[in-house]
This record gives sequence, structure tokens and C-alpha cells, in this order.
Amino acid sequence: MGKADGMLAQLDAVDLGVAALKELLARAPVPKEAIDEVIVGNVIQPAYAQNIARVIALMSGVPRQVPAFTVHRNCASGLQAVVDAAEKIQLGRAEVIVAGGVESMTHAPLLFDDTVRAAFVRWSKAKSWRARWQAAGALLRARWRPHIGLKEGLTDPTVGLNMGQTAEVLAREFGITRAEQDAFALESHRRADAAWSSGWFDDEVMHLFPPPQFHVVHRDEGIRADVSMEKLAKLPPVFERPFGTVTAGNSSQITDGAAMLLITHRARAEAEGWPILGYLHDWSWAGCDPKRMGLGPVFATHKLFARTG
Repeated sequence: MGKADGMLAQLDAVDLGVAALKELLARAPVPKEAIDEVIVGNVIQPAYAQNIARVIALMSGVPRQVPAFTVHRNCASGLQAVVDAAEKIQLGRAEVIVAGGVESMTHAPLLFDDTVRAAFVRWSKAKSWRARWQAAGALLRARWRPHIGLKEGLTDPTVGLNMGQTAEVLAREFGITRAEQDAFALESHRRADAAWSSGWFDDEVMHLFPPPQFHVVHRDEGIRADVSMEKLAKLPPVFERPFGTVTAGNSSQITDGAAMLLITHRARAEAEGWPILGYLHDWSWAGCDPKRMGLGPVFATHKLFARTG
């Protein structure tokens, strides 16, 4: 995983997805011809890849007759792909499915006011020099200040709060202090760094050589080995200034990355002799107040435990 505008900035979501899927197919003992479907979760789809799952599949060498579709459930889009794969297998509609998620937040678009679109339409329809001059004037008068796609995409339109602001709501309601958040973030970085340094992720990650320098990228850019409580304490609040508690140091980063899995029926894997890394037993989804969106996993977990005991 790379930071937005970081080492992976020159690769868009399709590039990242293709790299991950090609690596998966190279490592797994499953022939491409055995794949029944490809499902990919993605939020910020490139304009040229409206069904990004299909584009990634074809560019990765998956046979053309294998269908693919894209799912979108915001932060849980990749998990939705995995669940969709499992449900298809449960229904007997498939036995081998590629499921994954891709995102390049670096490439979130800048959006322009409708006056810009209207001015370009007027220009394209102009048939005389006079009409073109008038259309050019309309272009100059158009409102060119862009809407930041990433900012708008992370803001819930029904309540007008972005993710960081909803975190501030929960911090106040549950009495979670800035120091507690920073301490949790510090421990998270320490554990991630220790796991990475001890080789826990060696079999789960791949090396990339992204342009323009083509330097090797082999480590998650979000893990900071040099973080400390003192450094975290110096960071200003981002979403509620000056007295908020959520900072760039104790919240999730803006990220570019991709992940791919092979989901199969257990009987098929055992019959083929494919190594099984884990089992998917059950899952659950839940909605909640958009102002408190961070509680969604809590409610989903309660539903899951209630069903499974």
C-alpha cells in the first residue's frame, strides 16, 4: 500500500489491479482456465475503465470468456467482492472466483461546475466565427474553480460530514481523548513495523518498480518505524480546528493499493490439491447513523455473533 502522491502515484487503479492479479496468478497453482468469474471492489473508477474488474481481468491474461463485474460499498468494496464470491460459490453458481479490491486515491478527479460543461458544448456546436467568439467568452466566464473529488467523495451528502468529522463525533460521545488516540496509533505502527520486520507479510506482498524512477517498492508506505508520542502530539487537528482530536497521525491515510484473492469451494480445492490458506465461515452487514459511521463494524459484528453464537 502506498501513500497518495507517493511511490505508486504514477500507477492508476487499473495498473495496480493488473499488477496484483498477475502476481496472484503466477503464485497460485490454479490455472487461469479454472476461473469462473472475477469480482473487484473499487470506488474511484477511471473514466476509461467503467467496469474496472473486466478491464483488469483481460489485461491480466484471464480468458476472455470469463465474466467480471465491479462492486462498490465505499471502504468495504473489497470485502463486498469477497462476500459476493462466497455467496456465488454457496449457491453452486461457481467454484473458483478471483475477488479483490483496488484504489488509487491519487487519481481522484477534479470536477468542474456545469457552466464549464455547458460552455464546451456551446463551443462544439458553434458554426461561425461570431458564434465561436461568443462561445469563447462563455468559457472565460465559466466557473473554473474545481470541486475536489476526493473531498466530496469522503463526505456523506445526507449529513454533510466527512469521515474525519464523524470520528470527532464519536470521540466526543465516547470520551476518547487525543492522548488515547495517539497512543493507539503509536501501538498500531509499532505492531505493524514489528510484523513487517519479522517477515509476517513476506508471502502476502509483491515488489513493484513504478515509474518514473523505477525504484523498487516493497514496503507499505503507511508504516512509520520512527513514530513517537512526541511527534504525534505536535500534529494539529485536521477536521475541527483548533480543538479537535483527529490528526493526520492518528487517522487512516489516503492510500493507493490493490489486493487479490482466490476464493474456491473447499471440495474443489481438496480435489485439485490446491493449498488452503483459510476458510470463510460467515459475514454480516449493518447500517447506522451516517454521523456515526465508524460504528458500522460494531453493529455488523453484533449481528454476526447473534447469528453464529
